[in-house]
Amino acid sequence: MECTRFIQKAICKNSPVACPTLEYAQALFSKPFLQLVYDAQSIHRENFPSGTMQISTLLSIKTGGCPENCAYCPQSARYKTGIKSSPLMALDEVVTAAKQAKASGATRFCMGAAWRGPKPQDLDKVCDMIRAVKGLGMETCVTLGLLQEHQAVQLKEAGLDFYNHNVDTSLEFYDKIITTRTFQNRLDTLEVVRNSGIKVCCGGILGMGETNEDRLRMLVLLANLDPPPESVPINRLIPIPGTPLAECQAVEGLDFVRIVAVARCLMPSSYIRLSAGREDMSDELQTLCFISGVNSIFYGETLLTASNAHPEKDLNLLRRLGISAESLSK
Repeated sequence: MECTRFIQKAICKNSPVACPTLEYAQALFSKPFLQLVYDAQSIHRENFPSGTMQISTLLSIKTGGCPENCAYCPQSARYKTGIKSSPLMALDEVVTAAKQAKASGATRFCMGAAWRGPKPQDLDKVCDMIRAVKGLGMETCVTLGLLQEHQAVQLKEAGLDFYNHNVDTSLEFYDKIITTRTFQNRLDTLEVVRNSGIKVCCGGILGMGETNEDRLRMLVLLANLDPPPESVPINRLIPIPGTPLAECQAVEGLDFVRIVAVARCLMPSSYIRLSAGREDMSDELQTLCFISGVNSIFYGETLLTASNAHPEKDLNLLRRLGISAESLSK
């Protein structure tokens, strides 16, 4: 790997082992399923209260027209997916959506823009959105693409809590999915975000044709960031017609749970978020993920442009499991 500045070389304080290796992750993954789930749940309870779920809502504040060629993304201008490009949303529209999210139980409001990176005039408007959402008493998160150091500082000064920038997959598999930005570009953005004092939200997507080893390599890299991301979204690919990954097969369910459990074991104090792809997950599969360490979900009928689990279905499942939403006052 090119980048060494942001990858930890000493003791990974938030991990049960010093700088987890691929071999260590493979050993975890290979444990008997019930033992791995038990271990993950035990680690989870040592770091988080049981029976609570952090609820986030994600809003696309600028949709479509992205110049990147991420093979999974319907917002890329390179693919014919039926997504029309739209300008940056108005501040009052964003505030209205944030109020609705808060009323539904969300504690974090995430805003995503389909850019390679923000332009100065656009970043000023996003900062206004951050300040307005913070004024509602919610945590804020944005995903705006690649960032420069001064832009991260500007976002921090506006009050941003989290910046989402996924690595998506392993370094070894990365160029099979994206070629318009490098893996190093992503690490550089994570570094300037961390240096600015903003919390990092970083995870990946399962089911793009990668192997379980690729998935574990991604988790090992995240666990060795200094420190690991405070929030780790685990996405299950939603195959979108018109994208190069439209025909990909879904990840086998037990393998998906194993990856979630390994993520919890490698990153004990991080929020592990079950993100895209929940709409097609059974209640039983989601429950296994919750038992294995997931303690955050995206709530709402849409994730950027993709369908999400229906809110009433989510509330019903959490109610049946005796899981309560994490409080805003936390």
